[in-house]
Amino acid sequence: MPSRPTARLAALTVAAVCSAASTVVLTTPAHAASVRIHDIQGDTRLSPFAGKQVTDVTGIVTGIRTYGSSRGFWIQDPAPDADPATSEGVFVFTSSTPQGVAVGDEVSVSGTVSEYVPGGTSSGNQSVTEITRPTVTVVSRGNPVPAPAVLDARTVPAAYAPQGDQAAGGSVNALTLRPSTYALDLYESLEGMNVRVADARVVGATDPYTELWVTVKPHENRNRRGGTVYGSYDSQNTGRIQIQSLGKAADFPDANVGDVLAGATTGPLDYNQYGGYTLVASELGTLEAGGTKRETTRAQHRSELAIATYNVENLDPSDDTFAAHAEAIVHSLSSPDIVSLEEIQDNNGATDDGTVAADVTLAKLIDAIEAAGGPRYDWRAVDPADKKDGGEPGGNIRQAFLFNPERVSFTDRPGGDATTATDVVKVRGKAALTLSPGRIAPDSAAFENSRKPLAGEFVFRGRTVIVIANHFSSKGGDQGLTSQYQPPVRSSETQRHLQAQEVHDFTAKILKAQKNAAVVALGDINDFEFSRTTRIMEGDGVLWSAVKSLPASERYSYVYQGNSQALDQILISPSIRRQCSFSYDSVHVNAEFHDQISDHDPQVLRFKP
Repeated sequence: MPSRPTARLAALTVAAVCSAASTVVLTTPAHAASVRIHDIQGDTRLSPFAGKQVTDVTGIVTGIRTYGSSRGFWIQDPAPDADPATSEGVFVFTSSTPQGVAVGDEVSVSGTVSEYVPGGTSSGNQSVTEITRPTVTVVSRGNPVPAPAVLDARTVPAAYAPQGDQAAGGSVNALTLRPSTYALDLYESLEGMNVRVADARVVGATDPYTELWVTVKPHENRNRRGGTVYGSYDSQNTGRIQIQSLGKAADFPDANVGDVLAGATTGPLDYNQYGGYTLVASELGTLEAGGTKRETTRAQHRSELAIATYNVENLDPSDDTFAAHAEAIVHSLSSPDIVSLEEIQDNNGATDDGTVAADVTLAKLIDAIEAAGGPRYDWRAVDPADKKDGGEPGGNIRQAFLFNPERVSFTDRPGGDATTATDVVKVRGKAALTLSPGRIAPDSAAFENSRKPLAGEFVFRGRTVIVIANHFSSKGGDQGLTSQYQPPVRSSETQRHLQAQEVHDFTAKILKAQKNAAVVALGDINDFEFSRTTRIMEGDGVLWSAVKSLPASERYSYVYQGNSQALDQILISPSIRRQCSFSYDSVHVNAEFHDQISDHDPQVLRFKP
């Protein structure tokens, strides 16, 4: 045990009531602790004491959380047992701001052991073992905080998680922890304990909720810009961990991917709804800039057609990001000939009054592009039916085409509306759309409460190119990588698979009418280049995801929980791929930066039709 002050704080009661169910007093405990923290934690994810009363559980206060809905403090036993699977730390939930305790206090806690699931049981998240409705006794002050466990490339295993117990629906809750074998088991064995990372590289930029992601494995699937690439379902990147702070939000650093938290970052290891295991720092490393810069792609040659996809994140006329988006399109993307935009909202944004037109939104963006030195784009789109395409309520998001009429022309075939499907016909040996712009299968169950693909015919240097703009259903509802169910269930894939099949079948119809037709299907696919969603779209050589022409370490457009991943894609038909004259660029201007104007990076394809 660490040395303690010789003078005991005895028989002094303080007026410190944390809530109706939690009281802190200063006194000498009536008897020794009958249960230790490692007994409460046990060697599985669920406490053997869950739902039971415990008395006089002793530990040193290592951190106090005074904000949010989960207020309380962490305690850790400075005299650990010999079992690496049993955590020596636990969170004491006080409901309101804890009073009367400080870091370094030795305390004795009595209360009820609870397994709290952040986000609710339906989320699939793991639970946090807590002591609730506590009565807290301060035994002594000024004790050393237990030395932190170090998380680094040597201590974190290469394997991510065990396979779940199929008899328990795939849950890992009842499995004995194997912290030397699985990363998630290691993190669980340290739940509530003081941990430390040192000189950790940032792999997920600071978000509005003052969180960022670092890796403790510097070489794990690293890319040239400092991120950690998510390249398969079996490579979850075990070194990633989320960082929050017990300090003021204003003091949290604005970090970009590739920066470093130099020195030590230390604090209790928590588990939360939005990322799983999280180091809640009482000591935060110093931010050192990594020098990550926003990219600029080259301009297309005169004979090249440049097509881009760009998710502008719920853009509506009230936003202040039009100039920044224009700068990105003109300078970072070098003014592509065609831009497929996702998440264009109607003219009054989230106001839910039946408005569906987006002409004001698009005109404002076009004006901003021209003011930034770009071309005077024209646009085409089809307004959705009110509240039928998902997204932010009242926003009526949709895809839209911008095109430079000095470089390409649009073939208008009128009649397209929210519910009328475009089709494919053969005209003088060439494939043609019956409606341009038109929507693909708007009445299909695949697109229920989701964005319908937008198809249009363009002509460049006498060659017709059919472009299909997509925004597939989101990954919302999927279980997280740190779920108690392993492997996690990706329930949202069901709808995306149906959507991918519709786009595949429509493209196949075009190629049946004209074998050498130039087709580009692009957008926010909301799934990875290695996913079944992408394979369905590609099926039988109908399309091919051109992001796969890049090195594996460069295939990303989005950063989620420290994983750089490809959600935005451009797929091409065989006639484009066979020419081998195309170039692809994922232009990193948003996803890696804390001051992003969208959470997606645009993608650009250049080719000679």
